[in-house]
Amino acid sequence: MNVDYVGINDYDSSHMIVEHLVEKGCKRIAHIGGYRRTRIFNNRIKGYVDALRKNNLPFDDSLITESSLTLEDGRLEMEKLLQLKNRPDAVYVASDYAALGALQVLNENKINVPEAIRLIGFGNEPFTSLVTPSISSIEQHSKDIGRLAAETFLKRVDELELKQSLNKIILKAELIVRDSSI
Repeated sequence: MNVDYVGINDYDSSHMIVEHLVEKGCKRIAHIGGYRRTRIFNNRIKGYVDALRKNNLPFDDSLITESSLTLEDGRLEMEKLLQLKNRPDAVYVASDYAALGALQVLNENKINVPEAIRLIGFGNEPFTSLVTPSISSIEQHSKDIGRLAAETFLKRVDELELKQSLNKIILKAELIVRDSSI
């Protein structure tokens, strides 16, 4: 599609999460993701899978779930992961809201985070630093993305020339490490 783009590199962000979890000794890393048919979540899954392979960790499709990433979805998907005979030792959730739901289930089941299962979300929502344990998360710089997207759009309107080269602005995401993955 011929449009300007402002965002983060979702592939690299997922890769960064898995690398952090591997550094902490995790070997069975689950992923509660969005739907693979979308570019963003497909790229996140690719980054996750490639980071597993880079670290010689086996790929287990039973550790990947797809959902709408609501708080309730996080709860449901975490409950499914806890039913596995060989539970994950870490869960990467592609939304902080779903990560909060997953954390609720872990707390209700008296599963110690991060000792038994490490948890990382995505989005760095304000509540992630307020819950116990605080949730590690990817900061995707949403305000900067919004500002740059608006500036790019206004520049495009001012130019009135759609044949000009398209802008692709990629911001560097950062992993905010908190108690859930230390």
